[in-house]
Parts: sequence; C-alpha cells; structure tokens
Amino acid sequence: MTQRSKLLDYTFIVLAIVFGAGSVLLLVIGEPIRIVHFNWSEQNILLWDTFLSLFFFAQHSITVRKFFRQRVKMIFSPHYDGAIYATTSGIALTIVVLFWQRSQVSLLNLQGIPRLIVSTFSFLGVFLFILGASMLRPFDPLGLGPIRAHLREMKYRQGPFIIRGPYRWVRHPLYACILVMFWANPDMTTDQLLFNVMWSGWIIVATFLEERDLIREFGDLYKQYQKSVPMLIPWKYPYPIINKEGIK
Repeated sequence: MTQRSKLLDYTFIVLAIVFGAGSVLLLVIGEPIRIVHFNWSEQNILLWDTFLSLFFFAQHSITVRKFFRQRVKMIFSPHYDGAIYATTSGIALTIVVLFWQRSQVSLLNLQGIPRLIVSTFSFLGVFLFILGASMLRPFDPLGLGPIRAHLREMKYRQGPFIIRGPYRWVRHPLYACILVMFWANPDMTTDQLLFNVMWSGWIIVATFLEERDLIREFGDLYKQYQKSVPMLIPWKYPYPIINKEGIK
C-alpha cells in the first residue's frame, strides 16, 4: 500500500468522524448554534426552516441513490463509499443546525409533574438508542469498517444478520428512539413543531427505503423477520434471538 493511499484512507476517516458524528452531536445538543440570526417575521422563519429541511432531504436522497454512488466509485475506491455518504450527509446536517432559525412563538411549556414525565421519556429514548446501537454489531454508521480493512490490507466482510435486544421488538429501534426524542419535548415552539413533523415524515419514508435494501441484502431471512416484527411500535411478542451461530 502506498503512502498516498494511506493518507487518503486516514483523510476519509477524519472527515467521516468530524462531519458524520460531529453533526449529530450538534443536533443532539439542543439549541442550534446559529452563525446568522435573521430578524425575520414568523412566516419567513418557518419558510426558511422548511427550505433547510428540504435541502437535507434532497441531499440525502441523491447521495443514497445507486446512480450517485456508481459515479462516486468512478472517482474513488468503493471502500470509501460509506465514509463519503457519512461526510456529505454530515455537512448538510451541519448547515441545517448552524443556520436553523428559532421561533419566538411558544406552543407548549410543561411544568411540574408533566414536564418530568415527558423529560423521562426523552432520556429513555436516548438510553434505548444507545442500547440499540450497541446491539447492532457491527454498527458502522460512518462507513469506517471497509477503510480499516483496507489499511490492514484485508478483505472487508459484511456482518451476519443478527437479531437481539430491542431488534426483537421492532425492526428499527434507532428510528423509533429518534422519534421519541423528537416528540418528548416539554418545550415546543412553532419551528420545533415544524421540525418534528417534517423530519418524522422523512424518517418514516427512509425506513421504507432502507427495508428495500435490507431485503436485497438478506433475502428471505429478512422477509420472515419483516412479517414477524413490527416496524416502529412494539406490539408483538419478541422475536427469537439470532446471532452468527443461528437461533437460540
């Protein structure tokens, strides 16, 4: 492996971590770190925030499509595919967070016991998200696995189909937890409501799109799982544990 190849590998690792993970951290922090504050009317603020949301959805839709990834592979090696996706999506999300405009119109401000209950649901969503991420192994949202394998001059192997923990109850526990974190908010302004509605809709659409990819990857095994386990809301008995050795 040449020094240039190693440098490119490490560059994509840094970019994926900085923008992919960093943008999510900015979003989770809560209050957006605005670099520009527009003294606009409520209507213009909501129109601008709608534009930012659509900008992210469009970017995400384009970069996830097969034709875009094929063009990227004409320029960069295929093992950079996941990191490029994480980086470009992270840049788009960073733009949304930095330029999002806050509304001054309050729709909800819970106090006392109701606030405590809603905040508890929010913390529970965060805890279950972390638990769900730890159960999905190998969990590689930044696409670093293929790059690390390339640095070791090894062939990257996709992980087996594993079902355990919250994945026994719903097929997409991470998305379900994100929805809980969106809506379990004791303070709601009009821009927050706009964000929740638009991004919740996008997550549901993304869930259906991801299901198609999972069916292509795992075939009948995933179809059986799909029939037996709800998508986002747990209402059935838990699915049997599946690990790389089979069903326990």
